[in-house]
Amino acid sequence: MIPLDTIREKLEIAEPWVAGRGAYWLDAGESTVRDVAGAMNAAGARFVTITAYQSPGNDGFRLEYHWDLEGQLLGVAFQISGDTMESIYDLCEAADWIEREVHEGFAIVFTGRDYEPLLLRKGDTPGVNLRETTAPNKPTSSTPGQEEVTK
Repeated sequence: MIPLDTIREKLEIAEPWVAGRGAYWLDAGESTVRDVAGAMNAAGARFVTITAYQSPGNDGFRLEYHWDLEGQLLGVAFQISGDTMESIYDLCEAADWIEREVHEGFAIVFTGRDYEPLLLRKGDTPGVNLRETTAPNKPTSSTPGQEEVTK
């Protein structure tokens, strides 16, 4: 088994992994998502998915990347202020579908790749299904994604 610190050291991150929410979490620090994907690949980790949350107001998005390493779920979150993020599809083929889903749902553009739209309904535009375009309602829960959103 590859120690988690090997991944952290490869990324030159001083902060330790933190256990929580069923996974081990690492603060990416100055690392890009492509740096993290490369380190995960080198460690033999398998890409699982991306969880996306829109931050309140116009504060961008939180993208949580999840990998499996020999039965351990590993997570690295990135806060983006705009609506673009580097694609890791060329590094992790399994990221293809979820990058397209996040693009469709939140209108986040994953740079460095071409993809066909997955639009659920003909004539829709990216972001129509999940992206909040007005001031979000006051959260009723402290858990991201658990508050009611109106369009």
